[in-house]
Amino acid sequence: MPRLEGDYVRVNAPQTHFLIGRALERLRNGAVVTYLLELSVRTERFGRASARIAERFTVSYDLWEEKFAVTRQSVPARSASNLSAAAAESWCLENVLLPVAKLPSDKTFWITLEFGEVPKDSGKSDPVSLTLSSLIDIFSRKPHDEQEVRGAEEVGPLRLEDLRKKK
Repeated sequence: MPRLEGDYVRVNAPQTHFLIGRALERLRNGAVVTYLLELSVRTERFGRASARIAERFTVSYDLWEEKFAVTRQSVPARSASNLSAAAAESWCLENVLLPVAKLPSDKTFWITLEFGEVPKDSGKSDPVSLTLSSLIDIFSRKPHDEQEVRGAEEVGPLRLEDLRKKK
């Protein structure tokens, strides 16, 4: 559910889990996994996105402490450690900020959260830069060998006025 915090909208989705499956198994075997989380805004439920915010996160697992560490790759980079799986997922979501200025002030809108594991072969270019084509590639490719985690959650219709009232 989205909530206003100053000039930004944050989304919390406690039912959304991406530290699962083979990605979780690889983390517990010492690998580092990169995830992409994207928030998009649509003024028509199945229309084109009028705004997109995407962030990459690298996740690792401390075998001794049995806790996760997460780093947001954008500038400025932020990180947190000693987190449970649920806390690591929540921390990632809390660090994808949607500027209020990107929301329509006079129309209803839908916010979609998409998340996906970034395949290792996609790191050939600058790992921090995200282009529309790289986002499309990540979210549209078929998972190979069931290793890639992907999903989406949508909330709406919403009105900016209603988000301000919930504050």
